[in-house]
Order: sequence, then structure tokens, then C-alpha cells
Amino acid sequence: MIVVDNGSTDDSLECLERVIPSKKLSLLRNHQNLGFAVACNIGARVSSASHLLFLNPDGVLTEHGLARMIEVLDSSPTIGMVGGFLCNPDGSEQAGGRRSFPTPQRAFLRAFGLSRLARFFPEAFSDFLQHAEPLPSQPAAVEAISGACMLVKRAAINDVGLWDEGYFLHCEDLDWCMRFAQRGWKVMFVPDAKVVHVRGACGRNRPLFVEWHKHHGMLRFYRKFYHHQYPGLLWGLVVAGVWMRFIMVASYHGIRYALVRMGMGRA
Repeated sequence: MIVVDNGSTDDSLECLERVIPSKKLSLLRNHQNLGFAVACNIGARVSSASHLLFLNPDGVLTEHGLARMIEVLDSSPTIGMVGGFLCNPDGSEQAGGRRSFPTPQRAFLRAFGLSRLARFFPEAFSDFLQHAEPLPSQPAAVEAISGACMLVKRAAINDVGLWDEGYFLHCEDLDWCMRFAQRGWKVMFVPDAKVVHVRGACGRNRPLFVEWHKHHGMLRFYRKFYHHQYPGLLWGLVVAGVWMRFIMVASYHGIRYALVRMGMGRA
């Protein structure tokens, strides 16, 4: 087991060392938060395994989940990456575990609630999140899975390359899935491999920090893969739309924080 720590300040590493024997644990400490992609690459370079599991610290694989994911990954030479059924602690499916690529058009439709019309006009108003759709009865090919839990073939990594370290937080998993697709590798969703994702406290304690990097990541993703589809003024509208969304989200968090300070809301 390889654990890459991005400058944590609590006693989690000490607890880990007490629980897991040193022979089974390789602990790599970064003195500061270098970002999710950088940390994943540090671990990937150290490992020599043929299969690599990237798992968030707030993710828990249930019994037989990993074995099932390995089984699916090895079922075809064209499958390069698999993800499990990402769920909340109450068992409900979590958004983002299986999804389509969030093109600027799809993101616009979702931001303004128009993706709800997909039930009537699926081709015109399709959503990029698929957790509301019926759960497949067997492993299914999807465009993207969540970076919270990814099992990847080393051969695919050698072909595609490591994570893009230009992302700090958010969208780096979408970037990797896109590059896998461009190289002809399949990404699979495994519905019977359950992964409980508790979600970290960072988003709650530092919402503006998270949203800032999320929107930077969105723009990087769009610039890399969709800029050519939105020339001139259209690209300017995409950029403006991303930052307008950030302003709206930041304003919401600012107002919420002010209400909490005044005793009129909950943290």
C-alpha cells in the first residue's frame, strides 16, 4: 500500500502507521499540498504493480469490491480503467461515479436546469451525470468515472501518460478519462463493486478554495479538448460562463458564511 500525504496536519499518519505493518505500507510525505494529480503521480511512479488503484482517503471499498473490479479490468485487453458503484454512507448512488463528458453545452444545460428536459428530448438535453439513470445489471462502458476510485492498468498508463499536473483539484479525472478514450482504451463502470465515499471536509471548511480550483480545472479541461469547437466569440462566452458560475457560487457561500456568523444559519 502506497499512501501519498499532501501536507496533512492532524495525527492521521501516525494512526495509519500504528494500524498497518511497516512492511505493507509505503508512506510518502509532501510538506505541502501539491494537488491531487501530483500526489497520484508520485504514488504511480513509486509502484511497479501491473494494476494501480487510486483511492481517496475518504473512500472505503466493500468486501469483494476490489476483486470484482480486477476481474472486469482483466476481462478484455482493451479495458484500461474501471470504477465501482460510488455511493453515500446511506447507500444511495453518488453523483459523478458514472458520467458523460461535461461539454460546455451540457454544463450550460445543467446550470440552468434544462437537463431535466432530457426525459422528453434526450438527444438535445442530455445531462453529463448519470446517477439518476437506471443502474445497469452488468459492467458498462462509460465516458468517465470518478477519481475517488479508479483501478487502472499499468500498460494503459504507459500508453496514455500520467495525470495532468496542471490541475490542482477537480477535473483531472475527466482529463485522464478523455485521454484514455483518445488512445482507444475503454473505461468501465462496475455496478456490483460498491465503494462508500464519505467525502472529505475540505469542501465544507474551505468552499471558496475548492470552488476556485474547480473552476480553474473546468477551464483547463475545456481549453484542452473543446476550444477548437468554440471559436472566437463562442469561446469567450464559455469562459465568461465559467467565471459567472464561480461568482454565483462564491456569493452563495459568502452569504451563507455571513448568516452563520450572525447566528441565522447552520454551518
